[in-house]
Amino acid sequence: MGRSFWAGRPEVTFWSVMDGGAVVGCGAIKRLDEAHAELKSMRTSAARKRAGIASLLRHILAEAGRMGFTRLSLETGSEAHFLPARKLYEKFGFTYCEPFGDYHPDPLSVFMTRRLCGGPF
Repeated sequence: MGRSFWAGRPEVTFWSVMDGGAVVGCGAIKRLDEAHAELKSMRTSAARKRAGIASLLRHILAEAGRMGFTRLSLETGSEAHFLPARKLYEKFGFTYCEPFGDYHPDPLSVFMTRRLCGGPF
């Protein structure tokens, strides 16, 4: 699993999962404050969906805790095709919440959050 930082965006940490020379999954977190980060850009290639790439989420949760964050939140879509992602986040302990950071209520968005300390990864 590769880890990098975006040039000019020190508040963002990015991870990628490689299979040979191909990127098959990626995810990022963005620091919101000392204790709170946002899960950003979780993606899995269509060919690798439901093939264990969710371990990337487990890795990001653990890394976010090691980085000192105590809460991780996310925004995802409310449409039916986002249901598998929402179910995955629920499985990893995320619960539904109000908009956070710079987000505002939006019928096309769903907001979720979870504490990082003491939770299963």
